[in-house]
Amino acid sequence: MNTPPHPVSPLPDHSRRDFLVTATAVTASAGVAASLAQAADEQKMPQIQIGKHSISRLICGCNPFGAMSHTSPMMDFEFRQYYTLEQIAQTVRKCQEEGINTVQGLTPERYQALLKAGGKMQVLANGRGDPAGIKNLIANGAIGIHHYGVTTDALYRQGKLPVAREYLRRVRDAGVLTGLTTHLPAVVEIAESEGWDVDYYMTCVYQWGRTTQDIEKLFGDRKDLMPVEAYSMVVGDGYAEVFLNGDPPKMYKVIRQVKKPCLAYKILAAGRKCLTPETIEQAFQDAFQNIKRTDAIIVGMYDRYIDQVAENCGYVRRFGAAGV
Repeated sequence: MNTPPHPVSPLPDHSRRDFLVTATAVTASAGVAASLAQAADEQKMPQIQIGKHSISRLICGCNPFGAMSHTSPMMDFEFRQYYTLEQIAQTVRKCQEEGINTVQGLTPERYQALLKAGGKMQVLANGRGDPAGIKNLIANGAIGIHHYGVTTDALYRQGKLPVAREYLRRVRDAGVLTGLTTHLPAVVEIAESEGWDVDYYMTCVYQWGRTTQDIEKLFGDRKDLMPVEAYSMVVGDGYAEVFLNGDPPKMYKVIRQVKKPCLAYKILAAGRKCLTPETIEQAFQDAFQNIKRTDAIIVGMYDRYIDQVAENCGYVRRFGAAGV
């Protein structure tokens, strides 16, 4: 005759309580950990790869640092008053804290100020066409050097683009990334068709650099419809600050066609799309929907009154997973 098993003694009330508390705590901890992990993922800045370098999909632009607003002399004055060497270093450090790891066009002097302030940043440097300056740019943080866009476009108009190509050969020989900057879709198409040895293109989504004569041709006999800034906002060698809605689709088309990474800039039309938070948000969303997943954007930061660094990084975390 089998002896019936002894009944299992129930846990004392306090043991049950302890068990439930412990189980609840473990479950809660797991939930908190999952939430923190999700929050951490949301805080990560999306990255692209150019050569051996990982580059944030948002790159800090340099025009505000150089007092180039492309808007008005008053805005240039604002930039000039605010952006001392020390303040440039602080703004770039803020970019670093938000997850941006690359800045475009930071001069050697400004790079040294950043190092002095304890900052660290990869630089994609403006190459002005002088081979003698390449070593100095590399010594001051440049992981890549691109041929400066204004000069590129001028050479294109003069039929002298091979001059830019020869300069980039010198950059390649120096062992860093090579890039070509332009405001004109046709320049990218030429470089691609001729097989230029470049790692990336810096592509302005608006065709900056039209002359007043170019604008007059666009409007034909209807000069009365021309924007006022076609005459009043003339800079440099007679270039007019005119931003046309029909420009971005043309450059975005070229960006999508080329396999190499493109760094799209002036997505906010040099501040003209900053009238409301909605227009800013839409500009960021439009940019990422029209570029490849292997591309990035360059945006200048002016954080005197608003924390543009944090806001811009927020947009990129939201929309930066997009692309074609």
